[in-house]
Amino acid sequence: MSIYVGNLSYEVTEADISGVFAEYGTVKRVQVPTDRETGRKRGFAFVEMNSEAEEDAAIVALDGAEWMGRGLKVNKAKPREDRGSSGGRGGYGGGGGGRNRY
Repeated sequence: MSIYVGNLSYEVTEADISGVFAEYGTVKRVQVPTDRETGRKRGFAFVEMNSEAEEDAAIVALDGAEWMGRGLKVNKAKPREDRGSSGGRGGYGGGGGGRNRY
């Protein structure tokens, strides 16, 4: 399982996040996604810890906490949705979801 960490400063580094989460257990991995086009950090991250108990402790302690001038949103990461199909997503006809840039 992994943890979703949202509302992060765009200046944050993987080392910064790892340092904060290390207070609650062993950090196995930190991933800070970037925008494909600009390379800019997207303001969220994923953290994997050694055990679910450590993840739970970090979530309880850090969700809503202020860090680097922002209120963190910390919870269990949800499985990634399959973006290859637009079936069953009523109201989004065309499958483009507003991403077309004409």
